[in-house]
Amino acid sequence: MVGSGGVPEPHTGWTFVTNHARVLASIADDRNARIRDIAARCRLTERAVQKIIADLEEEGYLSHTRIGRANQYRIDPSKVLRHPAEAGLTVASLLAMLVEVETERHGGGPDPAVSPGAD
Repeated sequence: MVGSGGVPEPHTGWTFVTNHARVLASIADDRNARIRDIAARCRLTERAVQKIIADLEEEGYLSHTRIGRANQYRIDPSKVLRHPAEAGLTVASLLAMLVEVETERHGGGPDPAVSPGAD
């Protein structure tokens, strides 16, 4: 839900999916998304999304190209996730799992043609 002033209401407690994963998945879905749109989709503030994008770029998971007034993002699908327990799990495999779950959640079956890491 969005509170007054267009700022998403905060979520209290812990969650299974991190905000970094949510932002990355949102960008994988629309590489030309505006920060405002990513924030609304992820229920985060625009400032939080800017910080997360900076984190992801700093570590090489994400890069962007400025096209006019907009950004076009590129995800490196081969990057390995950071936590030692996820050794060998790539960004592409994480995004594939998230896309599959989202597709099933909205009534469709998993789409084998979905390749979230592809350009």
